[in-house]
This record gives sequence, structure tokens and C-alpha cells, in this order.
Amino acid sequence: RASQVLWLEDRVIFLLGTFQNVSVSRNETVQAVVSRIPADVAYVTLQFHTQHRNATLSYSRMPGLGPSLTAVDSGLLSALVPSQATLSLFMSSPDEDTVAGTGVVLPYSSTDPVPGACNAEVNLDIDPNVYILYNLYETTIRFAPANLGYERGGTPPACDTSTEPDTRWRLRYDVYQYFLPENDLSESSLFAAIQAVADVQGAMKNGKRVMTLLASDASTAGFNSIPGQGVVYSVVVRDSLRNASASYVPAHTYACSFASTLDGCHTLGKISTKIFFTIAGLAGLFVCFFGHRFFKCELFCMGFSFATFFFFVLITRTTDLDYDICLAVSVVIGVAGGVILVMSWWRFGSVMACVVVVGLMLGFLVASTVLFTPLGDLNVLRRSDAVFWSTFCCIMVTVPLFFVRWPREGNIVTCGAVGAYAVILAVNAYIYTSLSFITLNILKRFLNDYFSAVFTDVPFQSADYVMITVWVVLGVSGVVLQLYRERTRPFFPPSPYLMWLQERERRKTNVLDPSYHFPPLRNRLLARARQLTRRMEPAGEHTPLLL
Repeated sequence: RASQVLWLEDRVIFLLGTFQNVSVSRNETVQAVVSRIPADVAYVTLQFHTQHRNATLSYSRMPGLGPSLTAVDSGLLSALVPSQATLSLFMSSPDEDTVAGTGVVLPYSSTDPVPGACNAEVNLDIDPNVYILYNLYETTIRFAPANLGYERGGTPPACDTSTEPDTRWRLRYDVYQYFLPENDLSESSLFAAIQAVADVQGAMKNGKRVMTLLASDASTAGFNSIPGQGVVYSVVVRDSLRNASASYVPAHTYACSFASTLDGCHTLGKISTKIFFTIAGLAGLFVCFFGHRFFKCELFCMGFSFATFFFFVLITRTTDLDYDICLAVSVVIGVAGGVILVMSWWRFGSVMACVVVVGLMLGFLVASTVLFTPLGDLNVLRRSDAVFWSTFCCIMVTVPLFFVRWPREGNIVTCGAVGAYAVILAVNAYIYTSLSFITLNILKRFLNDYFSAVFTDVPFQSADYVMITVWVVLGVSGVVLQLYRERTRPFFPPSPYLMWLQERERRKTNVLDPSYHFPPLRNRLLARARQLTRRMEPAGEHTPLLL
């Protein structure tokens, strides 16, 4: 719980384990003072967090004269000497802006592991920080290995001279994840989250443990990027022999930039994406309730979706075109794909072939949903692309098999499920919902070779349960309505081309049909042309014919 800051000129008095809100003006250095440190405390960590502005922590008043760290989430570890009861560290703003954040000083005993004490970097000898890198696809965290704890004034144990159980190689690292409320970019929400997971007890109580790393593992972890969604990552190092633990300095990310004016955290979502998914959502709503009745429209939408997705992946993987250009080209090809699917049904009249294509769309959605669950984070699926894609394809091709026995019912179920999900994607273009990652995770795995090492966990909060309800209600309503309305109709409409062939053949053979004696269109056009070009001869006298 954050307390009021105690200011003495340019000094801030910190109490052990108590958060303080601190504001550092430009060209100002604030001294963080900790006093009355108990004798059983072997070392302390000072951590300072801001939302998106960098702050500098240093051991001296002039950061350039000694080790320092500049970051959004920064921390320093100070090992204490015998009889030391006070400690001073320094905070400053590296930029021309005032930096406001929250900080805390946490104490640890000599039995607790020392986070980052086996740091191989040259910036800090002991680096207790968690570092975050992110892109559109994944967020990666890394941290320096820890060492065993030691008494004040003692010699730190060697890091890499031995792998025996009495060395740092017995340590374990638990990685925790804490999601901020959805669509909440406020500073107060972030500070509350940081305070909830800053220490060992908070991380265990409030965070979600997503993995445990051994000392022999690489001290990195990958996660799914969720632009606009705040996430706090914390690492707890454990010494099972001493039954002790310590916390690294937690770090946070929104997977987007607060400084960008075009596509930053406050303006997420390109206009082209919103236009595309808005139109797709309206088409999905139509297909959900009227797809089977208007079979040609349904085929066009399904063919369009399939071709657009396929060629977006292909163009993005093989070219360096801008996102908007890739989307525009994919849409044009998608229109052609929709027309081709409709024309194939119009020309050949093979309903089953078209329904199998529609069934693959439902199979894609079902496979994506199955692998969106915790099943998709199983190591055998996450680490092996061959196992993942084999599982995905098996589920995808199994679904259309049911269409062979129940083609009309399967087609209507596809209209309801896929059409309702298109509505969810349209809503996601304006309001974030985790349901969009059902298919987005598959798209990311197509586009990124290293996405298989990423944990695809996403937050499920109140808005997501509302969207699940909307999806289910729309889908079930559309299926029930179409089944009821089509119960007395033919299973599928006949092919127009085949109907035309049958009608032409009937006219040729049925002499009693008046249309049999009606000239063909070609002869009628030629006769009309002759009338327009022929000179009209003067008519003579006509005598009525007497019968």
C-alpha cells in the first residue's frame, strides 16, 4: 500500500516494504534514504516504476560516475556491510520531462537468494531487473541468473566453478504473469498492479505462475503479444534447500508505444483494419441468419474469407509490402476467390464439393478454438511445429466429414458459428476482446517462425464472458432460425446452369410447349436487324380472304 512521501529538500525517506509515490523533476536528483535497517537484513532492493517514461537509478548523485540503470521499470540491489543501518540511492530524470512513479525498498536475509548476482553483463555487477522486448507477435523477458545468499561482509559464492548441489545450480526460477484490467491504460491501475506483485508473497498470491525454469535453462521466456493489454511479469528465485526465496524487480508492458501518435496505445487499430472487419461483421451477421437461404451469398463470403486469409499469409511471408497494401491486395484476391467458388457451383452444380469447403471453414474455427484453450500450451504442442500443425489439420479435416451425412445441417451450423464469430471480430476492432486471439494466434504462428516458443495465455475478464455470451446467443439463434425456416424447403437450391440446360433440352423435345415454336434469341436479334436495314416496299391493294 502506497504511503505519503516524506520529503526533506531533495530527499525521500523510504520505509522498508512500503510503497512511496515519487515525482522527479527535470534536472533534479532525488536521494532515496532508507534508515533503521535491521541487523538480520543482508541486502535490499530499490525498485522504481513509471508508466512509460524512463527514470534513472544510480548509486551516486551523478549517474555517469558509477553504475546506473535507466528504464521504465528499474531496480538496484545493495549488499550491506556489518553494522550498516542506513542506505542512500539516487533517482533522476534522464529526459526533459518530470517523471512520476512508485517505488519500494524490499529487505532480504542472508539465506535468501540474491537476484541477478551472477550477471554476465557489464552495466551492473548485480542486476535484479527483468527486461522486456516485444514486437507484434511475441513478448520476451530475460533476467540475469541469481546466486546463493551470504552474510553481511561475506564473500559471494562463485557462480560457475561447479554444478554441485551446494552452488547456485540448485536454484529454481518461477515466472509469474499478472494482467491489468482490459482497456485500462490508467497510471493508477498500473501502480496498483505493480504493488500487488512486487514481492514474493504478492507474486504468489495475485500472479499466475506460467513456468518454472531450472538454473541450467536459459533465463528467458516468450509470451504472446497483446497490444493495448497491460501485463506485469515477475520472477521469483527459490532455494529449496534453505526454503528461501527472493523477487526480481517486476516489469510491465502494453506491447505498444505511448509515444507514437499514429498507432500508439491510445490509437490502436488501423483505419483499414476497422473498415475491413466492420464490413466483415455485417456480412457475418447476414450469413448467421440468412446464409443458407441465400446460398450464393454464403458461398461468396466463405470463399472470400478463405482466399483472403491464405493470400494475406502468403504475401506477408514472401514480400516486404506495407500492412495496408497487403490487406488491400488480399481483399482483391479474396473477392476473386469468392466469385470462383460461386461460379464453380453455378457451372458444375456440385453442392457437396462446395459444402466441404464451407466445412473446412468451420473446421478451422473449431481447431483454432481447441488450441486456444490451455491444451495449446502443452509443451508437446508448443515446442514442436510438426505436432502442432498435425493436430490442427486433423481437427480441421475431421469436421467436414460430418457434412457428408448431414450436409444441410452442417452448412447451417457453419453459417451460425462462423457468422457470429465475424461479429465478434468486428467488435474487437473497436473494443478489445481476448476472443479475437482464437484465430489471431494461428495467424501469428503462420507468420512468425519463432512463435512456437511463446506462451499464448491471454486474460479472460468480464468483457470476454459477455462476448462469449454474444457469440453463443447469435450462433444458436441463427442456427435455430435457419433450421426452422428451411425445414420444408429443398436441402439446397439447384444450380442455375444445370436448370438452364434442362430447360433448353425440354424445349427441344416438347413440341406442345409454346416456347418450342418461339425463335431462339439469336434468330430474333438477326430478324430485328434485318427489319432495321431492309427498305420497306410500298404495299399494294389487299383483298380480304373469304373463307
